[in-house]
Amino acid sequence: MFFSVFTGIVETTAQVMSKESLGESIRLVVDAGSVGKGVKVGDSIANNGCCLTVVGIDGMKLSFDLLRETEEKTNLHALQTGSVVNLERSLRADSRLGGHFVTGHIDATGTIRKFHQVRKDYELIISFPKKYGVYLVPKGCIAIDGMSLTVVDVHPDTFSVWIIPHTLEVTCLKDRKIGDLVNLEFDLLAKYTEKNLKSEKSKSPKGGVTQKLKKRNLAGIKSKKRKIRKGSGE
Repeated sequence: MFFSVFTGIVETTAQVMSKESLGESIRLVVDAGSVGKGVKVGDSIANNGCCLTVVGIDGMKLSFDLLRETEEKTNLHALQTGSVVNLERSLRADSRLGGHFVTGHIDATGTIRKFHQVRKDYELIISFPKKYGVYLVPKGCIAIDGMSLTVVDVHPDTFSVWIIPHTLEVTCLKDRKIGDLVNLEFDLLAKYTEKNLKSEKSKSPKGGVTQKLKKRNLAGIKSKKRKIRKGSGE
């Protein structure tokens, strides 16, 4: 079974044309511009990092249906006519991977605490739910509103990234300000690593893999000693 993945390299920004309630879901329509060329109904496109399925096409305007849960748990709930979102089409098998593997499944939202210019570049500091801190390391990867960025500093409830002028210019970051919410997707490899470590720990509560290896080596040493004793006639 295959699922859509992204790279975190934003292709364009799109303006929200409309957003309306359809009862159990919300219909979101954006002007995708040139990114809309060749798109078919059923294709997956990340909107601010959130994987959505195209349900309608009108020229370069693409329609998506959001579940209530998706809207409530992402910053898509704040969208209104005229808002701008980052767009990225799903990765093709013959495409280059420019960022890192991004699934389009948002883990949490973060809040911009500081966003300021330092010489030519920009420092962005974001607060996040502490329970996700295990997935953050300096020089690790994170997707912010669908943008693949490198983590710089990590603190218990905040982390920072640096933004180059080009990234600011071609993404919706240019419209962001302190207090705004951003979608966060933490590194997939970090999640699998944590799961495997927890699984191993639950199987071996008295020391895990290290303790198992120690016991195995000790048993091997004892076995060799017994053979030596037998051979020497002791």
